[in-house]
Amino acid sequence: MSELNRQLNKRPAALLLAASFLLFTLLSGCSKQPQIVSHQGPTMGTSFTVKWVSSDADRDARLPAQIDQLLVAVNNSMSTYQKDSELSRINQMPAGVSVALSEGLTQVLKKALEISESSAGAFDVTVGPLVNLWGFGPDGRVIHAPDEQEITLLQQRVGSHYIELSGNRLNRQRNVYIDLSAIAKGYGVDKVAELLENAGITAYLVEIGGELRARGVKPDNSHWKIAIEAPVSGERQVQRIIEVKDVGIATSGDYRNYFEENGIRFSHTIDPATGMPIRHKLASVTVLASDCASADALATAMMVLGPEKAEAYAEDQGVEALMIIKADEGFIEKMTPGFKDYLVE
Repeated sequence: MSELNRQLNKRPAALLLAASFLLFTLLSGCSKQPQIVSHQGPTMGTSFTVKWVSSDADRDARLPAQIDQLLVAVNNSMSTYQKDSELSRINQMPAGVSVALSEGLTQVLKKALEISESSAGAFDVTVGPLVNLWGFGPDGRVIHAPDEQEITLLQQRVGSHYIELSGNRLNRQRNVYIDLSAIAKGYGVDKVAELLENAGITAYLVEIGGELRARGVKPDNSHWKIAIEAPVSGERQVQRIIEVKDVGIATSGDYRNYFEENGIRFSHTIDPATGMPIRHKLASVTVLASDCASADALATAMMVLGPEKAEAYAEDQGVEALMIIKADEGFIEKMTPGFKDYLVE
């Protein structure tokens, strides 16, 4: 056999070896080790961060745009800062007009009304006019406390019992202004979590403006760790660290958003019953719940209730919570038995 024929006879084996190597390389690339993928950005007047565990590069490349699109849709539905949002258009309608709500707005409003009823009105999505009056809403900041007559006048427009929700149809029996800022971020977290789960993600940590939801564990099988901030103005300190899995987490406090006049601090958390910012000693509440929207609303309700009533409410409703209460020197903690199981000692 000539030298040329011998070389030609070797080529099929060489080609087969090269093809086998290429196939092995491709398969190895598709089965990379799971790692944490992250995406973040602005939303709802704050920021968001989404982390998930994945080994699918193609899916990871698609998810950021889908997350962004979803959060824009939530904001377009529930923002009070956006004048053309679904909620803003409803607030501009006259009282007595029945209107069909989107599925998401229906779900959020239904949950809000349930928590309003269970908390005897401490959580109230119609408190918006008073929030605006005190300078904590879309109308902008104030430097002076409003007078008593202004507060009394606006209190006539406050009360969840003026909202009638039947199926997906809403009827405001008075000209109430609905503000979902104490539950919408939690709902946004839940929707992103749902998006991830529908994409096959089984481990993630979703956060919007400090409200979170966690599922599964990290690639090293450790739990997601969350730092609970100490309610100290002007600095960042960690009060507690918790390990979480399959739970929604939300914190409400009076130590970041406030203004002072004549030595008096006015919190952004408004008590619907008085029309005034809260004045009790409860500094912050962290709530754990099966979903983040519930945790978000429950934390606000408990902040309005104050330490004694909030503790009784948590026990009655089976809410797992950590309360940080102002003392003569520093703070004291009160937590439900179930919350202790999440602490990192």
